Amino acid sequence: MSARIEDLGDRLIIWNGNAEKRGALSPELYDCINAAMEQAQDPRIRAVILTSEGSFFCAGGDLNVLIERRRITEPERRVKVDELHDLLRGIRACPVPVIAAVEGGAAGAGLSLALACDLIVAAKDAKFTAAYVKAGLVPDGGLTSAMSRLLPRPMVMEMCLMGRPVMATRFAELGAINRVAGSGKAMEEAMALADHLATGPREAQGVIRGLVSQAYETSEAEQLDAERNAMASAAGKDEAAEGIAAFLEKRPASYK
Repeated sequence: MSARIEDLGDRLIIWNGNAEKRGALSPELYDCINAAMEQAQDPRIRAVILTSEGSFFCAGGDLNVLIERRRITEPERRVKVDELHDLLRGIRACPVPVIAAVEGGAAGAGLSLALACDLIVAAKDAKFTAAYVKAGLVPDGGLTSAMSRLLPRPMVMEMCLMGRPVMATRFAELGAINRVAGSGKAMEEAMALADHLATGPREAQGVIRGLVSQAYETSEAEQLDAERNAMASAAGKDEAAEGIAAFLEKRPASYK
């Protein structure tokens, strides 16, 4: 099985299989991610974790599949790339935080997949690689956009032009990932993050992730209006009533 969803009640885990190909993208992984994004609409779900059953998070596109795309037209190839882009849009639109737990590394579209998540935990020996140039290809999956927001321009250029891998520890130093875990411990750290999220206000968390995501695309004036509207709405919600009461009463909040 090259991908599966595990439902743990308050969280979903998307397991990328395909270990013999270092977790390369597969139709089954696409289906599982899309299905998990739909299942995450359920109010009981508080987080989604994306990880791999093998020793490598995701090596990106299967080169054997890409070879076959020479046989179809360029418009048809654009449709195939849009399928990946729609997958990443779905992750961005998820109503709850999505956590990437990276062992081994993430390359090419696998790096795009990791950077589409809200929180990233990586094993200290994991490597992040924009590997496209090594196969005579160019980045897709929003990789140049995501990397340019997170990393210095010289590093982005070197990663994209030369395919130079960057260690998780360096990514963490630059603030591009959230946690560095021991080898084999990325999933453990991701579960701890999910535990913390599960105790928080689900609806407010969803609004926050939306505000942060759109802030990269909007002007300050537009963002101020968006924050105004979101805050005015949040202040009238039951989550705010419980959160404020808990703070004033010096007790842990209890969110449904």
